[in-house]
Amino acid sequence: MNDGPANGGKTPKKERMRFVSAEQVAQLAGVSRSAVSRSFTPGASVAPATREKVLRAADELGYHVNDLARGVLANQSRLVGIVATRPEVGFRAHLAAALAKALIRRGSIPILINTGQTEDELLAAQKMLIGHRAEAIIILSGSPPASFLELAQRNGQPLVVIGRSEPDVDHVRAGNSEASRRAATAFYESGRRRLAVIGSNSGTPAIVERETAFLSAAESLGASVVVVRGDDSDYESGVVAGRALLSEKIKTDAVFCANDLIAFGLMDVARQEARLRIAEDVAVIGFDDVPESSWLSYQLTTFRQDPLTMAQRAVALMERRLENPNAPPAYERVIPELVIRQSFRP
Repeated sequence: MNDGPANGGKTPKKERMRFVSAEQVAQLAGVSRSAVSRSFTPGASVAPATREKVLRAADELGYHVNDLARGVLANQSRLVGIVATRPEVGFRAHLAAALAKALIRRGSIPILINTGQTEDELLAAQKMLIGHRAEAIIILSGSPPASFLELAQRNGQPLVVIGRSEPDVDHVRAGNSEASRRAATAFYESGRRRLAVIGSNSGTPAIVERETAFLSAAESLGASVVVVRGDDSDYESGVVAGRALLSEKIKTDAVFCANDLIAFGLMDVARQEARLRIAEDVAVIGFDDVPESSWLSYQLTTFRQDPLTMAQRAVALMERRLENPNAPPAYERVIPELVIRQSFRP
């Protein structure tokens, strides 16, 4: 017969996690509690010998400053919200990772919120970040509604948007139109006249800008252009759009894809289903230069967005806003570089 635990059959209580306290450090170092606090506060007045004793005791005990408590006292944490829809997909994943590294490097604590693009979802994310006294918000996707901007302004919370233009918000954008016009010109100058552009029904500003600029440039050069769109901006949409495009009676000899994931889907359909040779029969240019673009299976010619550069520009705008809340909105535009590989060589 099982009588239960050895303590009389009672289930032992779960002990709460206990972090080393500043008081314990003070006792071991033989100093006051306030001396411990001053030792970990940059610029605070504390004797070198006292600081040395405190640091030695803290190291022995494994003590770390309670940043959460400090944030509550200062009415602001070091949290920075990264708000994104499907942050695990394509270039956005690399940008989110680069932002996290850049923020950690400056001493901030990045918090990633995977949200949708509706006003209610964005506002729910913002209220959560305001409740945790986040010092700033960086949005990777979605259009912040007017109420979002107003709430940020009322709380003095800096807001940076990446990938779209907002008239009253600091933002970082890629040179989508410049790159797309260059793609159309490169195809035309290499003798390609039956062009296509594959975009997305997602209607994000970046995708729309790339589609529109390519179409306008190609038509002005006198090339014929077919426009095909998938439901989203991912690999599966590239497959669907590729099938629709390559089943057309009009033969296409060059395709500009609004991002690399779409290009991968198109290329697989072209080779495996339409039995076309990439570059010889149909040239392909993508956008983003995600790591898979250089894989031997694709060797995709594409426009490179550097996630580290985009992240650094966004963090710089955030710091500028923190230092000068009343400064006029700033605008950063990063022009992508064309990376030549085997899918198209101008």
